[in-house]
Amino acid sequence: MGGWSATSATNAFLDTLKLCNNQGKDNNSLSTQEPESNEFLSALAAGMSAQLIVEVSTEVSPSTIALAAAARQTGGRLVCILPEPETLAQSRQVIKDSGLKDMVEFKVGDPFELLSHYENIDFSLIDCKTDDYTRLLKLLDVNPRRSVVVANNLVGESKGLGGSVRGVKGKTLVRSLKHPIGEGMEVTMIGNCEEFEKKDKGGVKSHHDIRGRVKKPRKSEWVIKFDEESGEEHIYRIPHSI
Repeated sequence: MGGWSATSATNAFLDTLKLCNNQGKDNNSLSTQEPESNEFLSALAAGMSAQLIVEVSTEVSPSTIALAAAARQTGGRLVCILPEPETLAQSRQVIKDSGLKDMVEFKVGDPFELLSHYENIDFSLIDCKTDDYTRLLKLLDVNPRRSVVVANNLVGESKGLGGSVRGVKGKTLVRSLKHPIGEGMEVTMIGNCEEFEKKDKGGVKSHHDIRGRVKKPRKSEWVIKFDEESGEEHIYRIPHSI
């Protein structure tokens, strides 16, 4: 997995924006989702060049489309774990209609059992509406060199990882930050000391790591992109790094 790619982040962001808008017109349940969280997830996963992306969700959602769009940019794959078989047919149809079926591998069954089959995950998304989501977060086997874990739909006082990740030790650092995006989202970043120190020279967003340090914030980058097909101009922000 290489360094941060602003180009991949930008392309994934725009791809997700278009795909979710199109799906929202055809599916009212998808149009009710918070849009900014989907583009954020897609840009983050694509920008860090994630190869193995795993999502645990109760049903197909715009976040599934967003992560599949990211996988298309990175040449990776998305494994979407669904607890209930009744949701599989609709999930497959939504992904097929989005032109992303080659990017997504659906797994149906007990998430606690299925999640144990995947190691060194680069990017994980756990829907906190899932039963016993905290145990799912603790089961994740993340890539210790560089990875991201997102606890999504973290409503109210609900807690995510809080900087505690299974199997992380030695020179690996863990940083968790809760964002007011969508219904609430905690983003946990995992990486080795050298990786974080390299980023810290340029500055990163304000957050705490497991050593209790606080980093100074860095301004986001505003990007203006003109869509020649629709004639629309999009203005948005993307992070410089994870």
